[in-house]
Amino acid sequence: MSNSFKYDAMITKKLTGSLSFLTALILLCLLMNTVNLAGQTCGKKTKKWVATWSTALQLVEPRNNPPSPGLTGNSLRQTVRVSIGGKTLRVKFSNEFSKSPVTMRSVQLAASGEGSAIDRSTNIKLTFGGAHEITMDPGSAITSDPVRFKLKPRMDLAITIYFGETSPDITGHPGSRTTSYILAGNDDSVTDFAGSVPTEHWYVISSIDVMAPRSASCVAIIGNSITDGRGSTTDHQNRWPDMLAERLLANQDTRLVGVLNLGIGGNCVLRDCLGPAGISRYERDILSQPGVKWVIIFEGVNDIGQVRSADAAATVARGLTDAYTMMIESAHSRGMKVYGATITPFRGNGYYNQYSEACRNEVNAWIRNSGLFDAVLDFDGVLRDPDDPESLVSSYQNDGLHPDVSGFRKMADSIDLRLFTDR
Repeated sequence: MSNSFKYDAMITKKLTGSLSFLTALILLCLLMNTVNLAGQTCGKKTKKWVATWSTALQLVEPRNNPPSPGLTGNSLRQTVRVSIGGKTLRVKFSNEFSKSPVTMRSVQLAASGEGSAIDRSTNIKLTFGGAHEITMDPGSAITSDPVRFKLKPRMDLAITIYFGETSPDITGHPGSRTTSYILAGNDDSVTDFAGSVPTEHWYVISSIDVMAPRSASCVAIIGNSITDGRGSTTDHQNRWPDMLAERLLANQDTRLVGVLNLGIGGNCVLRDCLGPAGISRYERDILSQPGVKWVIIFEGVNDIGQVRSADAAATVARGLTDAYTMMIESAHSRGMKVYGATITPFRGNGYYNQYSEACRNEVNAWIRNSGLFDAVLDFDGVLRDPDDPESLVSSYQNDGLHPDVSGFRKMADSIDLRLFTDR
């Protein structure tokens, strides 16, 4: 056999092998496009996980622990209102701040009805690695297997957990402004929660992600009680981030932008106050959320409110601007844009004195003029009384610090939605 013939045969064999490999690859891509729940699809139809709801977690204070009968051996139904929708979702649960294990014997999802009721026709069970029961170790978090569920934008979703043993110290979010329901017993065939005990706290639940188009994304907001919703109406979901979510969904150019409220009442940026300090929770609560494209930083009033001298004012102002700089750089390194919100007035509140006011003005001047933020949301300008710029134009319970629902509306309506069209 000639060398030329051997060479031609070798090339033919390689081409045949290459074609077989290419055919197999095409078939694999077609199969993945059809059935994949993990978002690893081929071509232009690629989808991705995007967070549609989340809450900032902490070690729940004793006064906010679950009321009797408690969680161990009992059932808990919690309602959350998502931002964007989807047909496939996963739910994250957390035991990160607890010192003992927490066992969930069964977890169910359903469209929420009135009060503790659900739409039973939508009720489904979650699994974790294929199992219905899961135990979370202390300091850990777990995410459910992806599940098909028709999640509509701004839908109220009921998450029902049937517990085994739970931890005496519990991970959760005290300021839910949403009613949860505890029912004695944990028979997961029971969906009627009539006779349950109401409580306005969230426990164990952390976030919900949806499989969304590649053009979808979300904005994560780090803040304190003003973002968390003190001054909003229980079960009405009328915090300013809720109102922003509704505006984004109603706008054709931003209808695929989710909103994540990571506010904690009483939270500080520079040190642990209520919940972990903003600088320590920023990675977990903000940067690690799937699909985040934008970050809003609206936090610092609880640091400023502790100022009682000129030296303290200078130290806190420098600390906050250094922290903001670090947050901006961390987000920019991941391709995210960062919008800074000015600190709103608080005359009439115990936080107010000449030194804290000077500190607030210095921090706000830096937010407006440093040039480090990709945009500035001037909530101070929106909410201050034009006749008394050191005071809110309106205040929840006249405490001088927290806006009321009309104030939240002013905040949400002041935000230019074009800031969220660069996807």
